[in-house]
Amino acid sequence: MQKRSTKVGARRVLSHVETRARGRRSRMVDVGKKPAEVRSALARALVRFPAGLRDAVWKGAGPKGPIEEVARCAGILAAKRTSELIPMCHPLALEHLELSVEPLGADALEVRCRARTTGKTGVEMEALTGAAVAALTIYDMTKALDKGILIERVELLEKTGGKSGGWRRT
Repeated sequence: MQKRSTKVGARRVLSHVETRARGRRSRMVDVGKKPAEVRSALARALVRFPAGLRDAVWKGAGPKGPIEEVARCAGILAAKRTSELIPMCHPLALEHLELSVEPLGADALEVRCRARTTGKTGVEMEALTGAAVAALTIYDMTKALDKGILIERVELLEKTGGKSGGWRRT
């Protein structure tokens, strides 16, 4: 599945930017005439630890205790409040959010957030926000051990529904 681009002539158009006589300005896209349909998105964030630190953190030996459940709840809460954080996002009635934290390789944790709704606009930003805030929470809970912990690769992995159809990172 590959996403189709929105284009005018040979150039791409940003849906949240309008051009006026006095320049450009941001706008919230009007979704009033779009049909409601099932939409979903899966995003992830990686939290990379200095060598040997991840296992101690994962076993609950961090300075603030076990991190998985706190990060999961923070990510879910953030995804539900995305429209309060990202100015042009529409408030959505999310039907399902699933957030997981799993070890990846020898020194990383992978946060995945899946969001689903039946609505007129997609849930990519909700999934991305959930993954990002869960990763930030992991950092907050472990930073006392090493300030060199990295949050990397906050990215959309897949989406379904909408005018552009499905898309999957290859």
